[in-house]
Amino acid sequence: MIITISITILFSLGYLAIAMEHPLRMHKTASALFTAAVCWALYALFGPDYHKVSEQLVEHFADAAAVVVFLMGAMTIVEIIDAHGGFSIVTDRIGTRNMRKLLWVIAWLAFFLSAVLDNLTTTIVMVSLVRKLITKQEDRLLFAGVIVIAANAGGAWSPIGDVTTTMLWIGGQISTLKIVEEVFLASVANLLIPLVMVSFWVKGEVRMVGDRPQSAPAAGVGAQGAGNKGHSSCQVSDFEQRLMFGLGVGALLFVPVFKTVTHLPPWMGMLFGLSVLWGATELLHCKKTEHHASQLGATQALRRIDIPSVLFFLGILLAVGSLQAIGQLSALARWLETTVGNTTAIILLIGLFSAIIDNVPLVAAGMGMYPLGTFPIDHFLWQFLAYCAGTGGSILVIGSAAGVAAMGMEKITFGWYMKKIGPLALLGYLAGAAVYVVQYGMLN
Repeated sequence: MIITISITILFSLGYLAIAMEHPLRMHKTASALFTAAVCWALYALFGPDYHKVSEQLVEHFADAAAVVVFLMGAMTIVEIIDAHGGFSIVTDRIGTRNMRKLLWVIAWLAFFLSAVLDNLTTTIVMVSLVRKLITKQEDRLLFAGVIVIAANAGGAWSPIGDVTTTMLWIGGQISTLKIVEEVFLASVANLLIPLVMVSFWVKGEVRMVGDRPQSAPAAGVGAQGAGNKGHSSCQVSDFEQRLMFGLGVGALLFVPVFKTVTHLPPWMGMLFGLSVLWGATELLHCKKTEHHASQLGATQALRRIDIPSVLFFLGILLAVGSLQAIGQLSALARWLETTVGNTTAIILLIGLFSAIIDNVPLVAAGMGMYPLGTFPIDHFLWQFLAYCAGTGGSILVIGSAAGVAAMGMEKITFGWYMKKIGPLALLGYLAGAAVYVVQYGMLN
């Protein structure tokens, strides 16, 4: 009993340190790793059976490592695409001058692009593009707010579009086709309501920049720095740009196919895609100077990925795993069932909490609270959790990585977002939740 209380208090303090990262001036990765290490150390020292604790730790580490390897592969692929200016293939084709039309084009492009890449990368790419097209700051802020909602909504219905959805996919809680089929309409509703509302606030024509937009920086799940220019100053041909974009996006889209055909874990498919893209860059640039080849290659891309974010995921997943090992998550699930009672209401609350608390540990906790034996793959609970945790963070600007990135790039204040965008994001969140519940009831 004492060890359970001690680990729970320590985890709560660590979680508080993560939430107060900026006031404490302590990087959340350090807090997450420290919390994980000390929680497991206490469990090993004072737990009932050292060998059992070791087995549990290895099991949880394997689950966490699967997510980390997957994310590192995805981040590296996105970096390689960006080094070759691949994202400009998409952004250069936006030619409308009407402000409302541009808003809709940007929003839906972000929605579908985030399903292939991820919500953070998509936000950085699209906000960077808007900064090149629109001079009025108030309009840019509205566009940025819609981009955050669109990127989070787009990532919720794709197994590779959001970290939390990826966690559920790798953990075996959701399957590729089902999450797309049953969460897509809810995600559309989540974006559609805010988009329609903001459309009434923008008007007139936008003066398009004559220069060709440069590719925006992208760093997979964790951006190295919002607003920085391209990673590489090396010139690439149109053929090289198109080839790397096609191979990179193809590698990401191939991961679900690889899992379906081979039944191997998704991270193996991601490593396969990365190996193909890596080999292609070596062959493509073998005749260039060593400096240019290294700048455009996978080795340099690996140096640019956000390792602190990767380690944060590892730390927080292991920390949550310690709570699962001592049985606290199961106890929490029983308490919620007794207190709240309705599973739909519980998941809806988790989504609202994700606007304040990082959604990664929330989803990790949910995965530990509800066993697959009771809630099998593609159960209502898992799909609804993917939607709620993926889109609930849009309600506050600090509630998602996409929001934080946009906040830094456009200097969005917490108050402005809460006043202008937050209520619209909340309406979209509730509308999408209603669409999913009604659709699930009709189909099942």
